[in-house]
Amino acid sequence: MTSAAASPPPPAPAPPRRRPAWAGRNYSLLAVAAFVTTLGAHGALIASAFAVLDAGGDGGDVGLVAAARTLFLVVFLLVGGAVADRLPRHHVMVAANALNFLSQGAFALLILQGDPKLWQMMALSALGGTGQAFFNPAAEGMLMASVSGEHASRAFAMFRMGMSGAAVGGAALGGAMVAAIGPGWVLAVDAAAFVVAGALRMFLDVSHIAPRVPGSGLLSDMRDGWREFIGRPWLWTIVAQFSVVVAVVGAAEAVFGPLVARDELGGAGPWGLALGAFGVGTILGGLLMMRWKPQRLLFAATLSVFSLALPSAALAIPVPLPALVAVMFVSGVTIEIFGVSWITALHQEIPEEKLSRVSAYDWFGSVAMVPLATALAGPAESAFGRTPSLWGCAALVVVATTAVLFVPDVRNLRRRPPAPVAAGALPAAQKADATGR
Repeated sequence: MTSAAASPPPPAPAPPRRRPAWAGRNYSLLAVAAFVTTLGAHGALIASAFAVLDAGGDGGDVGLVAAARTLFLVVFLLVGGAVADRLPRHHVMVAANALNFLSQGAFALLILQGDPKLWQMMALSALGGTGQAFFNPAAEGMLMASVSGEHASRAFAMFRMGMSGAAVGGAALGGAMVAAIGPGWVLAVDAAAFVVAGALRMFLDVSHIAPRVPGSGLLSDMRDGWREFIGRPWLWTIVAQFSVVVAVVGAAEAVFGPLVARDELGGAGPWGLALGAFGVGTILGGLLMMRWKPQRLLFAATLSVFSLALPSAALAIPVPLPALVAVMFVSGVTIEIFGVSWITALHQEIPEEKLSRVSAYDWFGSVAMVPLATALAGPAESAFGRTPSLWGCAALVVVATTAVLFVPDVRNLRRRPPAPVAAGALPAAQKADATGR
């Protein structure tokens, strides 16, 4: 009796976790905020196109409004990356969200008041692209700083899977809302999404990140980022590869795909089904990458890119709709294999204080040639014909991807084992969550 009475009481059961151990507070805030803005942005893409058409514009005008956004995104990306490595990244993200709220809110108000001018819509679209140029490098750097190396692949796969689901849902919801309430109100909803996301990002904790040490100037920081970028053959060769791949795939899907659907597949409905299959594939690809951790990160990533030639080839034949849906689905799965492996390699190899600058060069290379490729798609069809142009797109993907495999670092860069953590210690990215800050 005395011995039993002296025994310490059994420990209280630990409260159940509402999220995985690797999903810290910062990661969760980033994921929820990004889901909200992605949902709104994909609805806004449809709304802005219909806003231009409802105002009396044509397909060329829609392209001009979209091009204005892309042009200013490209122009300011490298500056945005340098700024995000000089200032606290969450401050840059919130400021960019505020700019996007203002531009998209003004766009909505312009449409709701009636009689918008093309130059006004282009100017507001350009302002939105500027905000995105500052936001993207800061957001990618903040995401990579929010997880530890051991859980990086799973965290990135979960994050990308959420974005894929938001993109699919946002496009479907946006189309329905445009039909029900009009494009102006959909743009207003997107503006509100930036307010919600910016408010969430204000609560990000950066106490575990070393204070920024300002360099000798913004241009000096940009040059330092360039040296970091160009000094890694695996990095600049894959970015160069994707300058080609993203451009020709974008041209095939944005220009040739709708034309083939109209002439061979029965119109917009079948093409929407094919694009939906791609979206479903990205979600399942994210699920795959939560479990699969290829040891040769970039070799596996590069091999997966070959499948991106399949949609262009399928449109060139053209194959029946079920085959096209299957091809788009496979492409969606494999692009997630690349995406998760790629961001894991960046997280592993690039110093934390240079993540945003390197991310900016990555983004710049990926989008810089898209406007040129989409602009040249029509002339290429006139000069060579649609089928040869599509085969050319497929061939460029294969050639660019094959060339990258000759780079030794691409074939040989391996996933590192997680660094040992001292007993009782926590990885830096999880300290804020553990302390409730």
